[in-house]
Parts: sequence; C-alpha cells; structure tokens
Amino acid sequence: MTNILVVRPSALGDVFRTAPALVTLREKAPEARIDCIVPEGFEDALRYHPALNEVIGFARRDFRHAWRKPELMKRLRVWMRSIRERTYDWVFDLQGLARSGLITRLTAAPNRVGFANAREFAWLGYNRRHYVDASLHHVDRLLGLLQAESCTPCEDASLYVGEKDRQWCDALLRSQGWANQSFTCLGPTSEWLSKCWPIDRFADIGRRLIDADIAGTRLVVAHAPYQRDYIRPLLEALPSDAVIAPTTTVGQLMALIERTALVLCNDSAVAHAAVGFNRPTVCIYGPTDPTLVGPYKRHDSVVRPPTSEGLGKLGYYRHLGSDQSLIAKISVDEVWQKILEQLGR
Repeated sequence: MTNILVVRPSALGDVFRTAPALVTLREKAPEARIDCIVPEGFEDALRYHPALNEVIGFARRDFRHAWRKPELMKRLRVWMRSIRERTYDWVFDLQGLARSGLITRLTAAPNRVGFANAREFAWLGYNRRHYVDASLHHVDRLLGLLQAESCTPCEDASLYVGEKDRQWCDALLRSQGWANQSFTCLGPTSEWLSKCWPIDRFADIGRRLIDADIAGTRLVVAHAPYQRDYIRPLLEALPSDAVIAPTTTVGQLMALIERTALVLCNDSAVAHAAVGFNRPTVCIYGPTDPTLVGPYKRHDSVVRPPTSEGLGKLGYYRHLGSDQSLIAKISVDEVWQKILEQLGR
C-alpha cells in the first residue's frame, strides 16, 4: 500500500483550503494511506475528512524556539523520528516555506514533491520540483502542483464536522433558546488589523440584520480568545439577548458555521470554512487580493474597496499593520447590498 503525507503546518484558513488537494490525492490513489500534518490545535479542521486516514499535529509555536531550548529540540527530534518511522512513499509540501520544506526533507521519503518556486529556500527539501504560476488562486496552485504529478484536479472544498461538535452546537443553541431559530455568523476579526473592517460597521450591519430578519434575528460572533477585547464594542452595541460570542474549538466553530444562515466576515479562516459548508457568505477584503486568497470559486461573495491600491502585493497587509484606511473605504450600504444579493433578496 502506498503511504502519502501532506505537509500543511500553516494558518487555519490555509488548512481549510487544503480540502480540494486531499480529494484530488484520494481520487488518484483510492487505496493509499493519506495523512496530513497541520498545526497542533487545528486537527479538527480536517480530522473527519473522508479523504484522510490521519491528521498529525505539529507544535508550530513551540518548535519554532527549539533551536535555543534543548528540551524543545529533544521533543522535535522525537516527533520527527515518529514521522520518519511511518515510511512515507510520497510527501507533498503544500505550504512551500522553510518550515514545511525542512519537514518534507527530514521524512526521507523517496518522492518529495513541492514548488520549484517555493519561498525561503523550501525547494531544497524536494527531489520532485514543479513550477506553478504564483498568480493563480492559492487553491489552484495546490491543484496545479498535484496535476504536475499526473493527478486530475478536483475542486471539492467540502469540510466535515464531528458528531461531538454537532452535539455541542445543538446544546449551545438550546441553552440560548435558539434551537429552532436561524442565525448569522459574524467574523469581525483577522490576524492583522488592516484586514479588519471597522468594528462599529459590523455593529451597524448587526442591527440591520436583527431588524430585517432576513437571516434570523440572532448573531454568533466568531473570535479567538485573545480577540475578546477587540469584539467587545460590537457586543455592547447589540441587544444582549440577540448576540453570543462563545469560546470555541476549531471543530465547534465549524459546527456553528455549518448551521448558520449567513456568514459575514473579513479575510479570515471563517471565510474558507463558509465555503467548505456552502453557506451564503459575504467576505470583506481590504489589502489582500481575493483573486489570490479569496473564498474559492465564490468571488461573487466578495466586497472590495473602490481602489485597487496595493492589492495583490505580497505582504501588503503587513505593511499597513493596524492601518484600516483601505478597508474602511467599504461602506455599510455596500456590504448590506451584497448580503441581499447573496440571500437572493
């Protein structure tokens, strides 16, 4: 039996966007064992995907300091030895950065596949290198790499939720008295403030959604625990009986998105989860280019600023830092109109 490993130790949104590549590999090798490495804590993003046999957690935050802490270096060596002992025949680096390239090389697999134009010298870890156009959408780049290895690309981006997480979601909604009510999932955060539409505008849209009752009169706010202070003005601006902001695991977040009537979010993992569950979605993009990193095959769901300044430049959102001036060019009325379009109103 062929053993295949997919290396994807990246951000949660990137992990979600790996699904089409997994389906493509499974269709190419239906009898193979296919495993996937993702950052520790993100395993539930792909744990129940039928194309996978196992999801392997990588302690990315800990291991990046391993070079200066002997105890972490020892853990890293033990972890890497466990990967090598699985004797993979094929390893596909779908990240293309130094970390993933090194993991790919250290597997010692006879076939190590990656981008010939990978950044950070990651290509040194591969013995099968393919040039794939960097101007393609991120998912299409992954599929292009697999196509170079004679795989037929499959665009199925479906995601899957575990039963325990569905039960948690049901219990949460019952506890709020929302068991039979529709709700909207708001994703007002992102890793970079320059990618966040101003929080007061999310509050304005929240009030409109409640008053119009076009996707229910209840709101769930998705956020990471460290983003609680950022979303506080949004929670305070809305009726307390109409909004909740639960702390969730990745699987629990997915269960909520699976159930929602509408997703409204920034450029974040929430957008890609919404694609995976085929939910009505409105995605607000500022300094990032949705043709490269937007919701896959859902460009119609995107609202962009009236200017294209900086869009498509690698790392432009990092250059802006906390500057929201570009994304703030998007008005509440523009977003509201897109919501009506997506809901067929």
